[in-house]
Amino acid sequence: MRKFQLSALLLIVLTVFSTLISCEKDPEPQSDFLPEKFSVDIPSSISSETSAGRTQADTLNGNVVYLNLATFIAVGSGSAKLVEEFITGIRRYGLEKVETASFTSDDDNRLKNAVVKKDVEFGGKNWQFAITVTDAESEGNPDGGKALQIYWNHGSPVHGIAVIKPYNCNRTSNGGIKDAIFQIKYDEQTDLGYEAQMEVSISGMPLPLDNPFAISTLRMFAGRKGDIVDVYGNSTHPNAGFFTGQRGYSWAFVAAGSNESNIGVAEVGLPSSSLDNSDRTKLLKEYSIKNVFTTEITTAFPFIPPVVVNSYLKNTSAPGYFDNKGFVAGGKSPATSYNALTARLDALSPYNPKATSTLRVTFGE
Repeated sequence: MRKFQLSALLLIVLTVFSTLISCEKDPEPQSDFLPEKFSVDIPSSISSETSAGRTQADTLNGNVVYLNLATFIAVGSGSAKLVEEFITGIRRYGLEKVETASFTSDDDNRLKNAVVKKDVEFGGKNWQFAITVTDAESEGNPDGGKALQIYWNHGSPVHGIAVIKPYNCNRTSNGGIKDAIFQIKYDEQTDLGYEAQMEVSISGMPLPLDNPFAISTLRMFAGRKGDIVDVYGNSTHPNAGFFTGQRGYSWAFVAAGSNESNIGVAEVGLPSSSLDNSDRTKLLKEYSIKNVFTTEITTAFPFIPPVVVNSYLKNTSAPGYFDNKGFVAGGKSPATSYNALTARLDALSPYNPKATSTLRVTFGE
């Protein structure tokens, strides 16, 4: 999967606010002005870009089966964490005292503009505050040159939305993802019963034909209640293909994990990215990894004995069980400590694949 660099944006935002307050002496800390949290901590058992192998050579490695799921969740989680880093870096400054600033980015040596506004509307909601950072030379483009927007309301519980376009943040490092935009919605004390929840949406990623696991669009929800985190969503890629060359799959997933014990349980389906259906049974049962891979393998290799296919796909049995080192088992729980997490999966369902495939993240005005 193509990775994208966003860490430079933190430096941009910090530079913005250093500029904004440069005319003030000893700014007073604004400990309660910006939220301390803007993300849900997801256990590494279900969110990781690497995993160690543990399975037989004649069986499809469980970490290979689920590595992409963990990577997709890690991308969503990392996006939210990045926004949180921005806020941590700027929250001690009095944003209500400034309105505009300009600076030259050290990353791409381009002029950036920043505007802070009060009482704005975005996403059908009213927000007390908003900051927009733009690439000055690109402000005449259709996207307005927007690099970053954060909308939030002062006080508790925290509610906010952040939108980021990496290419307009740093033209030097992000030339390969010119159209990628992602959005983070973060809320506390919601009507879904979670203490905190976030929804991550990503669109506009490139579509390499040779990588069936790349992200074209991603929509992911994560909700925390106590020690437990529920996750569900889709990652779609219209060009994805496996054994037969058939194109267009969506990774539809649900997962639950414990931050304290760092174990997790997940179930994944591989429906068509154009499937217009939200039924959990269809997405995760009919199009389970095992069913889809069995169909693909037997279509591509019609004379292969079923016993060989079943042995090879042993670790694709749902659900998958994980600990902090990666995949542990598929289908059968390896310990009673997983039972409470497994029981949560039936209440979780992925998004509609077609709706995720056609997702387009946009900035506000």
